[in-house]
Amino acid sequence: MDRWFDVHAFPVGSGTPRLVAVLFTDVSAYRRAAIATQESEERLNQALAAGNGIGTWDWDIPNDRVKANERFSRLYGVPEELGRKGAPLERFFGGIHPDDLPATRAAIADALETGGDFSAEYRLVQPGGAIRWVAAQGRCRLASDGTPLRFPGVSFDITERKQADLRQSALLQLSDAIRDLTDPDEIAYAASAILGAALQVSRVGYGVIDKTRETIRVERDWNAPGIVTLAGTLKFRDYGSYIEDLKAGRTVAIADVAHDPRTADLADALRGISAASFVNMPLVEQDNFVALIYANHAAPRVWSDDDQLLMREVAERVRAATERLRAEGARRASEEQFRVFAEAVPNQIWAARPDGYLYWFNQQVYAYNGLAPGELDGVEVWGGLLHPDDVALAAERWSTSLATGAPYSVEFRVRAADGEYRWFLVRAEPVRGDDGTILRWVGTNTDIDDSRRQTAQLAQWNETLEEQVAERTRELMQAEEALRQSQKMEAVGQLTGGIAHDFNNLLTGITGSLELLGIRIAQGRLNDVERYSLAAQGAAKRAAALTHRLLAFSRRQTLDPKPTDVNRLVGGIEDMVRRTVGPEVEVEVVASVGLWATLVDPHQLENALLNLCINARDAMPGGGRLTIETANRWIDARTARERELDAGQYVSLCVSDTGTGMTPEVIAKAFDPFFTTKPLGLGTGLGLSMIYGFARQSGGHVRIYSEVGEGTNVCIYLPRHFGEAEDTETVTEHTEAPRANAGETVLVVDDEPTVRMLVMEVLEELGYAAIEAADGASGLKLLQSDIRIDLLVTDVGLPGGMNGRQMADAARVGRPDLKILFITGYAENAVVGNGHLDPGMHVMTKPFAMEALATRIKDLIVAG
Repeated sequence: MDRWFDVHAFPVGSGTPRLVAVLFTDVSAYRRAAIATQESEERLNQALAAGNGIGTWDWDIPNDRVKANERFSRLYGVPEELGRKGAPLERFFGGIHPDDLPATRAAIADALETGGDFSAEYRLVQPGGAIRWVAAQGRCRLASDGTPLRFPGVSFDITERKQADLRQSALLQLSDAIRDLTDPDEIAYAASAILGAALQVSRVGYGVIDKTRETIRVERDWNAPGIVTLAGTLKFRDYGSYIEDLKAGRTVAIADVAHDPRTADLADALRGISAASFVNMPLVEQDNFVALIYANHAAPRVWSDDDQLLMREVAERVRAATERLRAEGARRASEEQFRVFAEAVPNQIWAARPDGYLYWFNQQVYAYNGLAPGELDGVEVWGGLLHPDDVALAAERWSTSLATGAPYSVEFRVRAADGEYRWFLVRAEPVRGDDGTILRWVGTNTDIDDSRRQTAQLAQWNETLEEQVAERTRELMQAEEALRQSQKMEAVGQLTGGIAHDFNNLLTGITGSLELLGIRIAQGRLNDVERYSLAAQGAAKRAAALTHRLLAFSRRQTLDPKPTDVNRLVGGIEDMVRRTVGPEVEVEVVASVGLWATLVDPHQLENALLNLCINARDAMPGGGRLTIETANRWIDARTARERELDAGQYVSLCVSDTGTGMTPEVIAKAFDPFFTTKPLGLGTGLGLSMIYGFARQSGGHVRIYSEVGEGTNVCIYLPRHFGEAEDTETVTEHTEAPRANAGETVLVVDDEPTVRMLVMEVLEELGYAAIEAADGASGLKLLQSDIRIDLLVTDVGLPGGMNGRQMADAARVGRPDLKILFITGYAENAVVGNGHLDPGMHVMTKPFAMEALATRIKDLIVAG
């Protein structure tokens, strides 16, 4: 180890050359102490430069002078100039908290005695009353003889860490203190005591607020020694105006009541209750000021953010614990109330877990089954108590309720203690938490055995009563049945009579014309042949029209529905209507803008409209005004039920007149077949019935609105079609049928030989190669061969188990592009497809003109 010496040289004696004496003094210890001190100061300065310190000191122990920098002097309550020049150590002790001063003195004394390191933590009381925590570190330097020389050091600000530690410690103490408490007042007091010790204040308490009276009710508070409790009711206005801040939800923190404008006038009253400074922190629940936590101190004090943060955290934990106790108390009270209720009612009551495990039953259950508490827990035991025939149903319903959360409801038989079975109505509801989770099931078993027996007896009595009543009334009934049969026969007689009347007239015209035609041909008088032929054809066409009307009434006519623009359709026949009704009738058309399309047979709708216009004309023999109007209609559920429709959107086509009108009795029968108010020979009575049947078959309805002398309005309602309307221009009939191209072949399948013969002859005259078959099986065999077939013309109703549609579908397997024309006589519309035909399939209704058939065939072949 290197050693340090202090060297002094001085002359000795007076001779020449003079002698020089050299004195060596060992100063190693002093030198090392000085170097160490210098290094310590450098380290302290570096720490300060890094911002970790609040001040440095250097105590000259022999002279008892402490020199300190500006920050250190200010924090310790020493004037800056005095600190810079040096002041006695005791002068700096004045800023240390009195409670921490003894421990600090002891640590300094220990360092002076041993020459070791000094370390202490203590509080500094600031001039305004605020508390700062510091950690002081230094080292005492001793002389070689052990005498203390210097004592340099540095103080660090540890306020934030210390407050955080104190806050954490206080919160841990609070958790431990209130863990097992069950009284909210005890919890509030324990929190107040812990908060008072942590804040080092005079008083901490909790009170309930009455905003209307502006009072606080304190049950119990914590008070430091010598401080009087505030338990009781206090009026805020007796101590200042800060109640306004509290009611607004703002915390009030006053460092000195004498200097705050809210309390200055009543500072003496506050100092009288040891509240020279205080914090009042409002507790708000559901936007309402309901309680207050407060801290009072007998002397002025600055309340830091950490102080208020600790108060807030304590208040929130106290409130959470209190709410938990209240919730638990409410739950226990509810459970006790439920238990008392469950034992008081005569029903059997039980509870189950979310998974279906039964864990609680009232005494009525045990009394009925004769089992002891606990013996019914689970699920398996109940399976043995139920009647074997009821187990499966009960288990299935219970499983479904557990899986879906739906209420449980079932009736089954349960065995009693005496072995007898009784019927019970069993219901259970799920009890759910705030998030919807099922917490448990609560169920009841209601004895319905007696009521079921009574119900059975009543049913038996009712059956007997019905037999008695039936016996007594079998004859009020035979008469009614005879009356109903008479009414049915009258209706059938009216229908058949009308049909027979009209067909007899038509058949007379046909058969008479054909008879005279034969006579004139036999006589060679050919000049009259054309006249009789035209008469027979005219009668036949009227017979076809009568058949169509009957089919329309019965909703069995073959329709060819298309997306139709009713406004365009009305415009297309407007001129025809004007010519038909004559000049005495003014015709007005009111077409709705933006009219929806409807899916309907346009030709049948034209016929219906023309019939309505003719009826309107006939109701105005002296002339009048006829209005045709279209509109979009919304039909609600109630109206739809009244009109036997589906609720939704419809297109209406209405014809109104200013004619004679109808009586309610006439309106009620207006749609009956062959009912007419016109004179004999001026109407068949099928017009309105045909319109009614056509509208119903099209998914719509017809309504009549009329008053006698006020005119009539008839409206056809047709469902809206969501799509574009097609062109509904009428196809003109060709006066001369087109000729076939070479090789074009048509297969005709019909079970009626006359129809086949007529169609075949027409096709052959037009140059088509024609093949015929009498049933579906024969026709399919030809279609599955390699014969050229450009078009299939087939009846829909064919014998032999295969109709025309089935044959056509089977043929298209091998001939996917085959053109098909269905010809139908009446009700095969559903078989054809009810208007939903595949591409390349078409339909014509019998009877039809041969030239119209030829034109249709040519159009289909050319289109292919």
